[in-house]
Amino acid sequence: MALRTIRNLAFGMLIGVPAVLPMTAAAADDSRPREAVVMVSGEGQSAVAPDMAVLSLAVVKQAKTAREALDENNKAMAAVLAALKKEGIADRDLQTSGFSVQPQYNYPQSNDGQPKPPELIGYQVSNGLTVRVRDLGELGGLIDQAVTLGVNQGGDIQFTNDKPEAAMEAARKDAVAAAMKKAKTLTEAAGVKLGRVIEISESGVRPMPQPAYRATMAKEAADASVPIQGGENTYHVTVNLTFALEQ
Repeated sequence: MALRTIRNLAFGMLIGVPAVLPMTAAAADDSRPREAVVMVSGEGQSAVAPDMAVLSLAVVKQAKTAREALDENNKAMAAVLAALKKEGIADRDLQTSGFSVQPQYNYPQSNDGQPKPPELIGYQVSNGLTVRVRDLGELGGLIDQAVTLGVNQGGDIQFTNDKPEAAMEAARKDAVAAAMKKAKTLTEAAGVKLGRVIEISESGVRPMPQPAYRATMAKEAADASVPIQGGENTYHVTVNLTFALEQ
């Protein structure tokens, strides 16, 4: 009986040993020192002249009935589209950006303090158009012609680049160079050596917003020599680098 008890105890001890070993190994792993690193970020930018403009135009017409307002709007917009296409604007660069038919009301004032119901006085039809202009030299003339043919709202211009990849690549290179320079400065000041690159990430690419030409267009105010200046688009890139530190 005593011998059986001793055997059972020994067997139990053997069974319990594997359960203890992984915990000991895990505790040893947690106790190991973490690798020393330095994390830096760098910003790069590249400026390039725009080669395309996105122009927002709208034709707004009012009439007594919705039908009359729509007919007048359709006629004016058709003329605008025909003129733009004649000037070389491709179908892929013309896009309707908004269309609405809205009733117009007059709100009469009450003399007896009692509210009066609004009076329907007509309808307003608005048809918006987004135009991509790839020849910036034609931009001023296109605006003038569009106003002459019926465009009476809009005029917002966003200058952009059709293929900004080269400018973005240059900005990325500048960002990496700036981050590496910063890392070298930090490690030299701290008296440690810069090691291998552990991680590289990019926070994002963004073009610097350009001032847009904005105007409320009216036929009588149109000028055949609308002055347009494209300036430059500046693309910004932020890069994050993580370096190991040599012991």
